[in-house]
Amino acid sequence: MNLEKIAELVKIIENSSLKEFSYSEGEMEIYLSKLDNPPIVAPGAAAPAAVAAAPAPATPVPAETPVEEEELYITSPIVGTFYSAPSPTAPAFVRVGDKVKNGQTVCILEAMKLMNEIQCEYDCEIEAVLVSNEQKVEYGQPLFRVKKL
Repeated sequence: MNLEKIAELVKIIENSSLKEFSYSEGEMEIYLSKLDNPPIVAPGAAAPAAVAAAPAPATPVPAETPVEEEELYITSPIVGTFYSAPSPTAPAFVRVGDKVKNGQTVCILEAMKLMNEIQCEYDCEIEAVLVSNEQKVEYGQPLFRVKKL
């Protein structure tokens, strides 16, 4: 996992209702936790230093341009196990770049031995799949980043 992916992950977690998040890929593990009471900074005062969730990049990161559209996510409505396809040999319900219609199934979440089909609530295009197949997910965790059509 590169620094851009880690930075994107931190941004997703910051904008979600999750308090803690852990992810492992091979020998690498990432654990993120939000403060319950973030420090309040008076206008004009310097912000206190924050603990970095990832090592600082070796090269300066260019400032982000203002985003015209709000980033949208399809989030998990339950705690469970994410499945991208109806069976191990079947193709994934959706892939990056797919255009999805309102009511179309995008994944399955298994909870308490029940398979729950998760459907999209609006027409959109899948920009990123944020979880891997058979990954455990939490309530409210972003599963897909989407662009509304």
